[in-house]
Amino acid sequence: QLGVDVIALGEHHRPEYSISTPETVLAAIAARTDRIRLASGVTVLSSDDPVRVFQRFATVDAISRGRAEVILGRGSFTESFPLFGYDLSDYDVLFEEKLELFVRLLDEKPVSWTGTTRAALDDVEVFPKTESGRLPTWVGVGGSPQSVVRTARYGLPLMLAIIGGNPQRFAPYVELYQRAADQLGTRAHPVGMHSPGFVADSDEQAKEVFYPSYKVIRDRIGRQRGWPPLRQAEFDHEVAEGSLYVGSPETVARKIALAAGGLGVGRFDLIYTAGAQPASARMRAVELFGTKVMPLVRDILEG
Repeated sequence: QLGVDVIALGEHHRPEYSISTPETVLAAIAARTDRIRLASGVTVLSSDDPVRVFQRFATVDAISRGRAEVILGRGSFTESFPLFGYDLSDYDVLFEEKLELFVRLLDEKPVSWTGTTRAALDDVEVFPKTESGRLPTWVGVGGSPQSVVRTARYGLPLMLAIIGGNPQRFAPYVELYQRAADQLGTRAHPVGMHSPGFVADSDEQAKEVFYPSYKVIRDRIGRQRGWPPLRQAEFDHEVAEGSLYVGSPETVARKIALAAGGLGVGRFDLIYTAGAQPASARMRAVELFGTKVMPLVRDILEG
């Protein structure tokens, strides 16, 4: 209703997050909507089975009449590996092999594949098919040059997870993706980016609502990863110069336009659920994002 183009739901297996199977929730959304595109953000392919991932999202695609897409990644957490019986020492080979198989499944033809991480397939046809004949598929990358080149090698769109620091530091990755696709003879799609943020009626209100619960989740994760507690000054700097898009519609729109325009990306996903902000404030954030931020960003970039 607000004109937002896509909703992307992440896969997590931790107490801070409510969704462990994005495609289940996306199917429920599909039954109640007509236009919005339905994506994962991301699906942790390394600890899942590529055939089952394809089947589940092809089913969401059917329920939604062609609105499903999947963003594949290794995930920013590792809980899914021991949960589903995978060894973290196989981190790289799991994603490499499973992505290779998934890309073959996208052709929706009989598949033959051999690897070390699952049973081989010999001329096997996988169902259901999609009406369009190809499930839209991105690869989410957090900053590894090898991952960028791999995405280009398979001719898939690149989604950059930019969750800290100045977004312009990712410009070399956009250039690498385009250069690799050219050298490998594949297609370089428009690049996307997703970053956390929060929109309220004023800059002060946005910070006041967002910061306390964001600090709770940031410090909880930080203790596990050896990070120091988040300080107010660090938060303020990230809002002003980094990759936190927190503020009024005008402030957030200007910052998104600056980042997206500077990087030359074609899609921006706002992560608006970083912390336990009140549901009413989140609903207001989505309303402001759809009715004010998005039109302002388009005006700035087109101007």
